[in-house]
Amino acid sequence: MDYGDVCINYSKAFFDKNGLPVPASLDDLKKPEYKDMLVVENPASSSPGLAFLLATIAQYGDPGYIAYWKDLRQNGVVVVDGWETAYYTNFSGSSGHGPQPMVVSYASSPAAEVAYATTPLTDSPIGTIMAPGTCFRQVEFVGILNGTKNRDLAEKFVDFMLDVPFQEDMPLNMFVYPVNTQAKLPDVFLKYAQVATSPAAAPANLDAMRDTWINAWTQAVLH
Repeated sequence: MDYGDVCINYSKAFFDKNGLPVPASLDDLKKPEYKDMLVVENPASSSPGLAFLLATIAQYGDPGYIAYWKDLRQNGVVVVDGWETAYYTNFSGSSGHGPQPMVVSYASSPAAEVAYATTPLTDSPIGTIMAPGTCFRQVEFVGILNGTKNRDLAEKFVDFMLDVPFQEDMPLNMFVYPVNTQAKLPDVFLKYAQVATSPAAAPANLDAMRDTWINAWTQAVLH
């Protein structure tokens, strides 16, 4: 039905003010110059948190991802339960008051900042790290339950959700991308949102291993 990329967003003002280069890879996040600067969501309670965990598994393998997260922990990564807390409380690029200048969010977040700004903006205050393997593509589906007694109506609803009017309405309401190639994107998406050209590949054994990976992450990062 739609898709979007979970990536790391950063505060442009922070990096400009401090003369720091923006991290260009997952490895860069372990460097001492970025200590205490990243807030992530718990993958056990947050879909973007899980997406970012999967990006690290795709990059470092299993069990290599555990060593990577232990390094992030040593470098002061902050973990919160959900996206709203990470983005609106911890992240300095949105509220301007949080302690972390980097957050796991979405490649469409820069567009959202402009779209919802109380004072019109000519540029987004946040950027997105788009290096290969640093983003994970989330795809949302719509389906019909097997055995439904309302098959015809369900099919009409699926068709409605995939048709151009609904698909064009989604970006500014859900800040995701339409899958219907005939749907036009709003200007704010064209100017400020991005699509990852090399997102991390979803592990082939994701369904079977998801809970195991989350549990191992919990032991390594939260205990």
